Amino acid sequence: MASDLEIAQKAQLKKIEEVAQDAGVERDDLELYGDYKAKVKTEILEKLADVPDGKYIDVTAITPTPLGEGKTVTTVGVTQGLRVIGKDAFVCIRQPSLGPVFGIKGGAAGGGYSQVVPMEDFNLHLTGDIHAVSIAHNLAAAFLDNALKRKNRLNIDPDSISWNRVVDLNDRWALEDVVIGLGKGFVRRSGFDISVASELMAILGLAENLQDLRRRVGRCVVASTYDGEPVTCEDLGCAGAMTVLLKDALKPTLMQTLEGGPAFVHTGPFANIAHGNSSIIADRIALKLSDYVVTESGFGADIGMEKFFNIKCRMSGLVPDAVLLVATIRALKMHSGDFDVKPGRPMPPGLTQENLDSVGRGCSNMEKHIENVQQFGVPSVVCINRFTDDTNAEIEVVRERALEAGAEAVVVSDVWARGGKGGTEVAEALVEACEKENSFRLLYEDDASIEEKIETIATKIYGASGVEFAADARRNMDIYKERGWDRLPICMAKTHLSLSHDGALKGRPRDFVLPVRDVRPSVGAGFLYPLCGSMRTIPGLPTRPAGEDVDIDENGRVVGLF
Repeated sequence: MASDLEIAQKAQLKKIEEVAQDAGVERDDLELYGDYKAKVKTEILEKLADVPDGKYIDVTAITPTPLGEGKTVTTVGVTQGLRVIGKDAFVCIRQPSLGPVFGIKGGAAGGGYSQVVPMEDFNLHLTGDIHAVSIAHNLAAAFLDNALKRKNRLNIDPDSISWNRVVDLNDRWALEDVVIGLGKGFVRRSGFDISVASELMAILGLAENLQDLRRRVGRCVVASTYDGEPVTCEDLGCAGAMTVLLKDALKPTLMQTLEGGPAFVHTGPFANIAHGNSSIIADRIALKLSDYVVTESGFGADIGMEKFFNIKCRMSGLVPDAVLLVATIRALKMHSGDFDVKPGRPMPPGLTQENLDSVGRGCSNMEKHIENVQQFGVPSVVCINRFTDDTNAEIEVVRERALEAGAEAVVVSDVWARGGKGGTEVAEALVEACEKENSFRLLYEDDASIEEKIETIATKIYGASGVEFAADARRNMDIYKERGWDRLPICMAKTHLSLSHDGALKGRPRDFVLPVRDVRPSVGAGFLYPLCGSMRTIPGLPTRPAGEDVDIDENGRVVGLF
């Protein structure tokens, strides 16, 4: 069987101008990056201001196995399926980080016959947005250390610095905790975060326009003075230069699916660290250009979807029409607790054998995610991303439990093997769900306290019995209240491998207390982010990184990229 990369490389692609024309984007609105990708100018929104929005669909998932459960392939395939049944559809997904691409995950453009192409471009640099984020972020870090070196005119307390440097690699073991300035600089302890965890990446995803981007960059807090006052990028004098470095990255990148449909690829934040969604700008443009927009939230409905609603929809004012919840039989078996699935290791053989009891007990995880969707008042469709070893009996168990839990429909997807034709049943169910009654609501109000917001997410979304705040967290929450930041929404940083803070707790954990060890500000992005449990902001490499398989063949073509 051909690999994902081989399938992608055999595809006959349209020139990007043709994709744009078919989608309603004029040539004057494009900035070409070769034959098969282009930036779309944000000014197009002014031309489309009077065009009504299409339907808005978010794709999320149950708690996945460490290698994921095909959420992106489903997102792409369902969009192709919508086009097969005659609907004008647009897909909006995030740009992958090079860290996971060369680490444990491999490519992230979808898979099989449901991909965004060119697949190599998608996974490797694309149009340079992540590099722009990295250099703009590190420019602020350089200005910060220069301010310390040059007589510290801003009265910065070095112990208060919260602005690490960033790199788009999984390099935790070397860079998470470092000492810098051993040349002739100001010697201090610091560290690195992965680039997509940068506040600037979150800002790109949430900014309305270039002027809003400039304001948000200026508000980014990097440290405090000895008097306890915040020090911002505006104070450092680098906010304007940072915005200049980011101005082209604000424009979404237009690509295409394997079946020639339009795809926006924009921003790349992790949902377990940042808000985990594609940009508001990309979604807004797509909603004006098509009848259905399918966008993807990172990881499960407890993480990316919760942030999609409580952060992205809150800031944009956009209202979703339906949610597609992706599940797999193997992930549900894992959530029974019968199988130990480890990152970087082969799946246990029992996951490929029929086991109705394990599937049934694992369905508790899916039921909680359906409940999470219902709390926001949006109709949900459960999509079973079928693998060849799944049996009809196992699928029927999932169907019954999902319908009992409140899903509008349960459908089986075969988009990996059949592309859009394998997603028509899912597409039809989504079209129907989009016409259902929708009472969309946010989970908490702006004027709730920081503690109340965190406790609401922990108890209602994760299922915790309560929250335990460490001393650092409580001290910082008091400071943020004094500064007026308590009205900001919350962006929880926690493991994606469990509904709880502990990746080892599978299924539907109950009666656990969520530990919040710190709460940090992302004032430019417009949220506060609590760190739950042992959450880290730069990943490490597995024993055998995926990058070992990536190479160039004798014809100069990329091989081994998933």
